[in-house]
Amino acid sequence: MSEISIYQRLHSRAYLEKFLEQKLRPDGRGLDEFRPLQVTQGSISTADGSALVRLGEMTVVCGVKAEISEPDLDLPNSGFIVPNVEISAICAARFKPGPPSEEAQILSEQLNQIILKSGVLPPESLCIQPGKAVWVLYIDAICINYDGNALDATLLAMMLALTNTRLPQARYDEEQKMTVASRVDSRTLGIQDIPMSMTFGIFQSEHVLADATAFEEPLLDSNITVVLLGSKAISVSQWGGDTRTVSVLLERCFKIAQNRQRIVLKVIQTGS
Repeated sequence: MSEISIYQRLHSRAYLEKFLEQKLRPDGRGLDEFRPLQVTQGSISTADGSALVRLGEMTVVCGVKAEISEPDLDLPNSGFIVPNVEISAICAARFKPGPPSEEAQILSEQLNQIILKSGVLPPESLCIQPGKAVWVLYIDAICINYDGNALDATLLAMMLALTNTRLPQARYDEEQKMTVASRVDSRTLGIQDIPMSMTFGIFQSEHVLADATAFEEPLLDSNITVVLLGSKAISVSQWGGDTRTVSVLLERCFKIAQNRQRIVLKVIQTGS
């Protein structure tokens, strides 16, 4: 191990400060620069929809599996959307084997709230027959390699997997009291636009670091996440830090997020 690597491990904060003094980050990026993005759709042949997202070294694969179920009695017209995130010990040494980590559970709930709040996939659109049959979409994302900013990478993977999903045409047969699904005809979920999250780390209450790495994340004072759907911000959230200090930086983060959204949309169109 080199002297620089030892210094980085023992004096992480001072190491990062030296780079920020030069308006740079340890990986060579500018402060408001995101890592290179690569996306692939339809990578899992056994899933009803799938996607692979690489954000720098952060890699997430997502598969969608559709099943037919009975709806809740209180919501007879609504299907179910069940996002789940797995961050195992395989993808990073900081995660331990065993049941889902608290971080993975929190991330799963965040993603569920964003997808529902965006309204791009109404639960009612998953209804086959009111009170009888609905679709359940299990959206399972697995982190293959962890290197920070799991929310942005995983949300994008989930949304691309959903836009790639095709459901068999299905109807409820009243005589047989069962749902009949076609083996030939299928349909998309009809998603026209997707929510995108852009997360920023705040360091020393003044430096705004876009798309923090696993090295940078533990050193941050707080995080700001902007979720955009089209031209609108549907969610702005903050974790940690002083509210007054962070509020001053929100406008800056929003402008960077808008520019990033345009770049991501271009990557989705071209695949790289």
